[in-house]
Amino acid sequence: MKKKLIFSTLCLFIFMGSFAQELSNMRPKPVISPEIKATEIFFRISAPYADTVKLYGSWMTNYKSSVLMEKDKTGLWSVAIPAPTPELYTYNFIVDGYSVNDANNIFMQRDGTRYLSVLLVPGELTANYFEAKQRGNLSKVWYESPALGMTRRMFVYTPYGYKNSSAKYPVLYLLHGYGGDEDAWSTMGRACQIMDNLIEKKLAKPMVVVMTNGNGNECASRNDVSVDPSHGTTLSTMEKFEESVLKDVIPYIEKNYMVYTDRKNRAIAGLSMGGAQATHIGLNNLDKFAWVGSFSGAFVLWPNARSGNQDIDLKAVETKVFPSLSSSSNSKLNLLYISTGADDFLIQATHQFTGWLKDKGIKFVDVEKPGYAHEWRIWRINLGDFASRLFK
Repeated sequence: MKKKLIFSTLCLFIFMGSFAQELSNMRPKPVISPEIKATEIFFRISAPYADTVKLYGSWMTNYKSSVLMEKDKTGLWSVAIPAPTPELYTYNFIVDGYSVNDANNIFMQRDGTRYLSVLLVPGELTANYFEAKQRGNLSKVWYESPALGMTRRMFVYTPYGYKNSSAKYPVLYLLHGYGGDEDAWSTMGRACQIMDNLIEKKLAKPMVVVMTNGNGNECASRNDVSVDPSHGTTLSTMEKFEESVLKDVIPYIEKNYMVYTDRKNRAIAGLSMGGAQATHIGLNNLDKFAWVGSFSGAFVLWPNARSGNQDIDLKAVETKVFPSLSSSSNSKLNLLYISTGADDFLIQATHQFTGWLKDKGIKFVDVEKPGYAHEWRIWRINLGDFASRLFK
């Protein structure tokens, strides 16, 4: 009886093992997409019932440049393309005319209300966009804003070692552009990875980076909340937002984080709309900021300064926008950093402003990069360049 029981048990184990193996063989192999191999990149998507599938990536000139994919007998569509220049790109599949993200790629990016799959091509330019060994932390913090009459959210980056340190840190207040929100710099801008890598390589000082929502009519990003029209629009609340940075954001950070509270350890910078906000806040409050940066600044958004689509009124800049700015301000400015792409549609306003600064005898770092327009490609570079100059 005992021998029969042992024999039956062995048979059961053999059957179960064989059954498990059979199930394993029946299970479809995981789809890998994208897959980078040497000089080629493979994209794959399972769409058994589709008639046509195409690949479109931001490295292409337009949708007409999309590449037709091939279908195998299992319904898996695939294509291999030559690897584009190292950079961070977005892409999607066009399945029977409909745009579809890559379900096999967890690396996603949100641009306003759009979600896109991401391709990060390795190389010297993108080295700081990958995860570093020593990683900081990103917190999502809610704070009260009496200036805007609401509870709002901001993202706060603290560097590696912050949690177990008793030291104080300098602060960079980093603002996004029009259409973005507090999430923009950490996703599309790769701000955390850039800061982690720069700090790990000792190319930048360890610092806290504060990314708040520059839309004064929003309490948080639009994927988390609905915009209340009673609070106005982004542009109509711009001056109130700037007031909120000074009266709400900075006091909250200095109360709740281990940071220095003097002007020499406080910087502000931003891209596009955020560049206009950062310069307006920073240059009018040199008692609070010693470091100011603009990346493709939309200076046409300064209050009373716009004289055309791409022009600023220099008389208004002189008398209304920066009435207290002069060559004597150089003693308070550790760094005024102004960058734009040579192909940026805002280049004219930038040249007007930098020309005015030169006439006033105000010192600044002027960075104009050929081959770049109004885009994240240059803003990620700007952040690395600007951050590496701070607090030294």
